[in-house]
Amino acid sequence: MAEVLFISDLHLSAERPDTVQLFLGFLAERAPRAETLYILGDLFDVWIGDDLDTPPIPQIKAALYSLSQGGTRIHLMHGNRDFLLGERFCAESGCELLPDPSLTELQGIPTLLMHGDSLCTDDLAYQAFRRQIRDPAFIEHFLSQSIPQRIATVSEFRNKSGEATSMKAEEIMDVNPQAVADSMRLHAAQRLIHGHTHRPAQHRFELDGRQVRRYVLGEWHADSARILSVDQDGWREETVSPS
Repeated sequence: MAEVLFISDLHLSAERPDTVQLFLGFLAERAPRAETLYILGDLFDVWIGDDLDTPPIPQIKAALYSLSQGGTRIHLMHGNRDFLLGERFCAESGCELLPDPSLTELQGIPTLLMHGDSLCTDDLAYQAFRRQIRDPAFIEHFLSQSIPQRIATVSEFRNKSGEATSMKAEEIMDVNPQAVADSMRLHAAQRLIHGHTHRPAQHRFELDGRQVRRYVLGEWHADSARILSVDQDGWREETVSPS
């Protein structure tokens, strides 16, 4: 099979210029060697609507579009930070929106792809907040506001989220094993790839008498990032560093 790459949790923003440059270098040098690139959520640290086009957004869109025009297919999944990415962004970047969850086949193995936040079912407060902000009525009202109003709303949400997170036990913010098992069982998946938790690892466990695996993608930083590559030679992790 041709090479497929998986990344997530880049959290790109103007406040993280070195991470932006690392990603742009990845798109120009490493990603073109792959047939398909999956971005499993939180490409951006925050996204308030496709009508916002402040730097570094135009540069990122142009680099993604160049990659797609070069022949690499780009699948983009919503994360908890950028679930408002829409059709306009995809048209301008050459990305294709991917539902969460999605089932694909890699080396003949049914593989479930998710961002991962829906698996953190022990965090009841977050799950309630997730349902609230993803309600179509809430989204319609939010996008009807001016850009300054949306920025203020997001800032308020993030301040409250930061205060709440600091008071939570680490285990609550990780995935729930039963939620993982239920999702894999529902989709008859033998492997699961997700991000969100910022706890990169490979977990092997038994599900219904069969050995399965869960791959957790890592967060991107200014000095390095971990990616997952799958091709005819197998599954392997790589580190991307600045040129």
